Amino acid sequence: MKILKKILKVSFIVISILLIGVYIAFTFFTSPKSDKKVLEPYKTSAIIPVISKETFKGFDYRKIEIRKDTTLPTIVFVHGTIGSLNDFSKYMSDSLLQTKANMISYDRVGYNYKDKNPVQESIAFEKNMLVDIIKEIPNNKVVLVGYSYGGPIALAVKKKVKKIILLAPAVHAKVEPMPWMLKFYKWRLTRWLVPKIWKQASKEKLSHKKDLNNFENSWKETPNKVVSIHGNGDWIVPYENSLFLSEQFSKDQFTLVTIPDVNHGLVWSKFKLIKQQILKHLD
Repeated sequence: MKILKKILKVSFIVISILLIGVYIAFTFFTSPKSDKKVLEPYKTSAIIPVISKETFKGFDYRKIEIRKDTTLPTIVFVHGTIGSLNDFSKYMSDSLLQTKANMISYDRVGYNYKDKNPVQESIAFEKNMLVDIIKEIPNNKVVLVGYSYGGPIALAVKKKVKKIILLAPAVHAKVEPMPWMLKFYKWRLTRWLVPKIWKQASKEKLSHKKDLNNFENSWKETPNKVVSIHGNGDWIVPYENSLFLSEQFSKDQFTLVTIPDVNHGLVWSKFKLIKQQILKHLD
């Protein structure tokens, strides 16, 4: 009996240490990084991007940009929930992409480094902010790339641009899942356990389904050609989102690129495939 108690005690201590370690690592890797950390992936890059602090409707946000040739198209990356401008560092530091396009990525409100502002829980706000970011770039040179929650933001832009590329876009309320982990945020007794940045993500996730109802019946009103790249093994943003879009558009306007058995992390795991798709639509 004493041996069993010791085993249980040691097991409890080990599991507790492991859980605390996972929690700390989880918080560290998902929290927004300082400017210095943001620039680390570009140490060996041929072109070092410029970080700037911008303002939209009284909200400060951070932008990272490679602008070297105004004759080239400009790729504008829009991150998801949870996310940051650094989600696309592999693309922005790629030598071939750097020769083919200017590139911009930015932290949405609520996801900036040491951000004191809450997420806005509004696709309309996010769309207007994106339009403001691209206002000085010729329309025919803008390529919008929206990942996850960034997908509906890019798709909501009604001005004519060169192309809209969606990566696992969350565009259909009916298939929007509510992960059980959201309960930690919803329950007051456990909310304190949720890291600050994940509280913002939880707020945005909980309101997203309702907000989509204001947009999803008008996706087809975009004047732009749309490409959606989606893994059919995605359970965070189900593949049915892209199938829903395929029913909204004609074949001339919409292209669906299906990646078999791939999950929601395709923006990292399928970098080469996505890079080739982006390059394809720059010409």
